[in-house]
Amino acid sequence: MEVLFYIAAAVTFLATLRVITHLHPVHALLYLVVALIALALIFYLLGAQFAAALEIIIYGGAIMVLFIFVVMLLGPLAVEQERAWLTPTAWVGPSILALILLGEVGYLIAVGDHTVSVVA
Repeated sequence: MEVLFYIAAAVTFLATLRVITHLHPVHALLYLVVALIALALIFYLLGAQFAAALEIIIYGGAIMVLFIFVVMLLGPLAVEQERAWLTPTAWVGPSILALILLGEVGYLIAVGDHTVSVVA
């Protein structure tokens, strides 16, 4: 079960990364569906079966249909406009922020106090 959890986590991470970096909006939405299904599997493996079912029904179904309608209304010109906006220099700021946050999480895991304090 633990191996399946890590596989689902990796699929979720990679699919979400493709959602952010993919230029074609319909393909990005398909990657988002994959990420949501993998996230539902993570919920299921953690024992939250109802949350997993809601994840698939609400986000994977209803919300994605609305997203697809919006993407289809935008038309093919949105892809060309997005290519013009997403230059390599546009990734510098978010990449620096992601590295800072990743370093902070790594620091908190390595040095942080892992005890649980209970206040009565």
